[in-house]
Amino acid sequence: MSESQDNENPPRREEIRKGSAVWIIEKANYGTSNYTQGFVSQILTSSPWHPRGIKVRLETGEVGRVQWLMEA
Repeated sequence: MSESQDNENPPRREEIRKGSAVWIIEKANYGTSNYTQGFVSQILTSSPWHPRGIKVRLETGEVGRVQWLMEA
């Protein structure tokens, strides 16, 4: 699928914690629906909000911007 489904209102930094279960979009996949699921190991964006999402590193090493938090 080539049509972007990015979240227009991604979570703010204050909503994301180390260990949070999230869906991210990696830079190579911008504009696609190729999201990656995982757990946050490090928050890389220092600002409280970013229009594309807060950048994080997952426990598996992937880096991307958080689009959604997974429901508990």
